[in-house]
Amino acid sequence: MTTIWPCLHARDARALIAFLEVAFGFEPSFIAGEGDRVDHAELLWPGGGGIMLGSAKASPEPGQWVLTPGTFGAYLVCDDPAALFARATAHGATVLEPLATTPYDSLQFSVLDPEGNHWSFGTYTGAAAT
Repeated sequence: MTTIWPCLHARDARALIAFLEVAFGFEPSFIAGEGDRVDHAELLWPGGGGIMLGSAKASPEPGQWVLTPGTFGAYLVCDDPAALFARATAHGATVLEPLATTPYDSLQFSVLDPEGNHWSFGTYTGAAAT
């Protein structure tokens, strides 16, 4: 089995986790860290898979994995993009592309989270393998 865990860093990881939970429906499954700092967090997507995130390091050591906050982007498959669009915008997601049907018949939308990360959600599940 192969599993992909996209990763991102955040200026305020605890606030981002709360936003991703209420606005998009991610389910936090593990959070490590004290106070405002998140050393490692795992959030599950209800449709399968998940993401990992943590607090951005103020002074990273040479050789550490550094991910600039607000530069992440992902497309997630969902069953009801219209309901998710309403939920996301009600919780403050900034609309980049409103809910619409694409030429390849995906009902989808794109938004920004409070950190500036790009999120697209839609019904497109990918082209069939040949």
